[in-house]
Amino acid sequence: MEKILTGLATIIGGLLLITLLLGWPLMLLWNWLMPTIFGLPIITFWQAAGLNFLTGILFNRSTTKKD
Repeated sequence: MEKILTGLATIIGGLLLITLLLGWPLMLLWNWLMPTIFGLPIITFWQAAGLNFLTGILFNRSTTKKD
């Protein structure tokens, strides 16, 4: 049981770290450029993480080769 909990905690921690590493730079770049250039509002960290997730879904290329 301890191995399962340790594995689950590792997975959750890894996902949080990936979210932090991908969301934080996006938020900083958005808040630095977009309000000045296009007059768009600033975004929060969680909005940046959601935007990153959404663009990953929309622009994901399938790596499987279709014959």
